[in-house]
Amino acid sequence: MLSHHSAAALWKLLPHQPDDAPVDVTIRGGYRCPGSDVRVYRTRLWRADERTVLEGIAITTPARTLLDVACSAGRRDLEHGLARAARRGLAGPAEVEAILDRYPRRPGARLLRELVAGSNGSALTRSEAEARFLTLIRRAQLPRPHVNVAIEGHEVDFLWRRARLAVEIDGFRFHSSSGAFERDRRRDALLTAAGFRVVRVTWRQLTEEPEALLVRLARALARTGAA
Repeated sequence: MLSHHSAAALWKLLPHQPDDAPVDVTIRGGYRCPGSDVRVYRTRLWRADERTVLEGIAITTPARTLLDVACSAGRRDLEHGLARAARRGLAGPAEVEAILDRYPRRPGARLLRELVAGSNGSALTRSEAEARFLTLIRRAQLPRPHVNVAIEGHEVDFLWRRARLAVEIDGFRFHSSSGAFERDRRRDALLTAAGFRVVRVTWRQLTEEPEALLVRLARALARTGAA
């Protein structure tokens, strides 16, 4: 069955591999290697709930695929893959946690569990989301905000001090658990009580509705004379 990075590319969880990259497949022990342009991973047995069919091709399930690439995909790509799987209904946190419980010592399992739990923050906020947000601000010629600023004992993603406007990017962490949702809302309440306005921006708004997002921010800044 197709597996690892080739499976992740077909599921559209990770970027497509280069044209000359070998095809990743998992086969039963004892089977012969299909060819020199194939990278083979061997297993002793199939688990029915880790195998499915996509576009007529036998392939590892999204949850199993995420585990297989966890040791080599890189933190940012892996979190993006988790977010895409959850957003498209391919594999939610519960399904990924189930596969992690089955293989707790697999390479990359610790990082994958950490990202699912959201215990170490959101890579989206620190990397691609931050870059995209700042690019939008620059193109719209809005004042540049401070990045990753501590306020009232809490770190916010973006802050316009003069406007007392804080922006938080809700990445995969926001969707991963009700506990994270409650923590974020308590933090918002504390910041509001301290005189800050908190605007939450979803990953979808940032990537699919950038113009509407800029209008919201421009209006919020204009109310304070900061724009």
